[in-house]
Amino acid sequence: MRSSYSEKDVTILLKDITGMVEPLPANVREKYIQSGKHYCEMLPLEYKPGEEYFRLYKEALERYACETGNAAACVAEKIKRKTEGPIVLVSLARAGTPAGIIIKRYLNRKYPDTEVYHYTISIIRGKGIDHNAMRYILKRHSAQSLCFVDGWTGKGAILDTLKSELSRYPGVSDELAVLADPANITNLCGTKSDFLIPSSCLNSTVSGLLSRTFLRDDIIGKDDFHGAAYYEELEKEDLSAEFIDTVMNAIDFDKDYSLLPESKDECTCTGIDEVRLIQKDFGISDINFIKPGIGETTRVLLRRIPWKILVNDMNDTDYLAHIFRLANEKNVEVIQYPMKCYRACGIIKKLADT
Repeated sequence: MRSSYSEKDVTILLKDITGMVEPLPANVREKYIQSGKHYCEMLPLEYKPGEEYFRLYKEALERYACETGNAAACVAEKIKRKTEGPIVLVSLARAGTPAGIIIKRYLNRKYPDTEVYHYTISIIRGKGIDHNAMRYILKRHSAQSLCFVDGWTGKGAILDTLKSELSRYPGVSDELAVLADPANITNLCGTKSDFLIPSSCLNSTVSGLLSRTFLRDDIIGKDDFHGAAYYEELEKEDLSAEFIDTVMNAIDFDKDYSLLPESKDECTCTGIDEVRLIQKDFGISDINFIKPGIGETTRVLLRRIPWKILVNDMNDTDYLAHIFRLANEKNVEVIQYPMKCYRACGIIKKLADT
C-alpha cells in the first residue's frame, strides 16, 4: 500500500483499493450507516477545509506540538520499559499511524541499540482486526514484542474490540498505547488529558494521504489485507511529513520523560460512565451516536452528520477553536455541558428523526 510516509517510518499492511470504490458525501453515507450498512463498506468523501480552517490547524500545530511530543515521548518510555529486546509497534490505521511514527523515531534516537519495527494495520469496530496482517507480523516477530498504538481513546470501543480479537493470539499483549487517554482505560498513555492532538484536525492530509480502512467481500478477498485508498489528488496539500517533523522537533531529548506525571488533573471516572450520562441526559437511543473527546468530536464534524456538540467550556478557544469553526460552518448547535473526562463530545444526528 502506497502512502506519503517513508518506508523507513512504517510498513503499511493494507490493500490498495484506489479507484475501486467511489467516496460518498457525508449525508449519503450517514443514511446508509443508519439503515444498517457498516461504515467500513464505504469510503467518505474527504472534507476539504478552507483557508481559515487551515490557519487554525497551523496555530494548533504550533501551540500543541510540544504537548504532543511530550505525550509521545512519555508513552514511548513506558513501551521501552515493558518490552525486552526488539519492539514491534503495530499502529491502528489511520489515527494510530502518525502516533506510531513519532514513537518509533523517538525510540530510534533515544535507544539506537534497540531494534524498532513499525507496522500499521486495520481494526474495525463490529468487524474485528485484520487477521491476515496479524499472521504476516507474527511470522516475522515474537508475540511478546508486539505493542499496539493508537492516537487517543474515545469511549473505548476500539480497545474492547482489540482485547476480544487478541484473545486468540497467545503471548500478544492487549494493552493499547495512546498519546492521550481521556477515557481513562489504559495505563500505556502519554497523558490522561483530552488535549488537542493537531493531527485530529484533518483527515488524510495528515495521515499519509490514506483513507480510513475498508472491508467489503466483493473487493477484499479472504487472503487480502483490509483495504484503503490513496488520495493522489491531494499530494500538494499533504502535511503528513510536516506534522511528524514539527512534533519531533518539539521533543527535548535531554529531558527524562519517564519521570513526567501523566496529567495534572487525572479523572477518577471512566469515559464510558460519562458517555452513559450523556446518553441519558439527551435521550440518545444508540450509544454509538455519542463520540466523546476532541479527536472524536472533530471526526463527527468532518465525516458524519452532527446533531449537537457538547463542550466543557464555551471559552476554551485554546483547545476548541477548530471545533467551534467547523460547527459554525455546518450550522451545528454547540452546548456547554459539564464533563469530567472530556473537553468536547460530538453527537450524531439520528436521520429518522429529521
